[in-house]
This record gives sequence, C-alpha cells and structure tokens, in this order.
Amino acid sequence: MITAIEALQHLREGNRRFVSGVRDRSTLTSRARRSELLAGQEPLAVVLGCSDSRVPAEIIFDQGLGDLFVVRVAGNIVAPPQVGSVEYAAEHLGTRLIVVLGHSMCGAVLATLEEIECGTEIRSPNLRSVIDRIRPSVEALLQTHLREDPKALVWHAVRANIRASANHLRHESQILKPLIERDGLLVVCADYSLETGIVDFFDDPPETG
Repeated sequence: MITAIEALQHLREGNRRFVSGVRDRSTLTSRARRSELLAGQEPLAVVLGCSDSRVPAEIIFDQGLGDLFVVRVAGNIVAPPQVGSVEYAAEHLGTRLIVVLGHSMCGAVLATLEEIECGTEIRSPNLRSVIDRIRPSVEALLQTHLREDPKALVWHAVRANIRASANHLRHESQILKPLIERDGLLVVCADYSLETGIVDFFDDPPETG
C-alpha cells in the first residue's frame, strides 16, 4: 500500500508535468491496464473536487486509469454521499491520501457570496443545499476588509470552503478519524489555478520535494 506522503509526491510530480505540457506515457489508457484493473483497484489518492469541467483531477495530476478515486460535486462540499464515498476508498481500498481540491473562480462559491451580499433568490432547493453548505465558511469574510477587495475576497472564500470540507472529513467521520490517528491517513487542502494550471497544496502539508 502506497503511503500518503508517497501519493502526495506522485500528485505533485504529475501536476508539474501537466503544467509543462509533458504527459507520462504510462498514464495513457491501454488494454493491458484495463485488464489489470479487472482484479481490483488500489487508487493512490482520493480527490474530493468540484464538478467544474475545467478541473478534471486525472488530467491536472497526469494520472491514469485506476490511479485516483474521484468524488466530484459542485463547490467540493461534503454531504453524506460524498463522505461515504471517501470513507469507502479509505476503509475498503486502503487509500491513505485524501485531497480536497477547490479552484479559482469557483462558481458555487461566487453564487454563495452573491446571495449573501445581494440577497439573490435561489429557487432550486437542490442548489440551495449546495450554497447552504458553503455559506458558513465564507460568511464571516464579508465582515472583514476583504469586502472592499472582490478578487481577494473570492480567493480567501475558495480556500475557506476547501478548509471547511477538509476539516469535516478529519473530525466528523467516525471511519476516517481513527485512520488519521493510527493508520497514516492524511487529508490535505489543494487549490487549482485556472489561470496557471498549478495546484497549490496549502495549510502546510508535509513537504515531499
């Protein structure tokens, strides 16, 4: 089983290749790889990311078939189905790295800020459920000096939302907590830049070079 630190290194290196426009040929889909995976899967990382079409985890980390267990939902929020999916990968597949991946100019975060600031009416109860999960992590930012700097506000709001999801996984899951405490499971925060293609692992994840 690959460790969390080793998996994080793979993702860092993969993102560097993506940014450079040089893909590892081993990540390309092949009949042999498909056949190999019939016996089971051992993904090196779980990625809880946003549904945004511009942020496909396998591509931005230059990973191949069977390498990542990806859970995507608008705003990279955590609700019971997302938590359960992450728990399955950690408990049953042995994956020891969980990455909560947000991105710049996240539409779900922008919609939440707009609703708080302008009182925009959200008619869909389903969309409302997404915004209601983002709102607590970003609302306080509007009471700071960031209210006068829209660009900085969005940047901080995106990261606050990523941290909220990561902290929920770390502290609210009865499956993940003991794996973190005793079995080397690591939950890290990551922010993908649409402008540069770079993934920034923030909040001091372990250094891997």
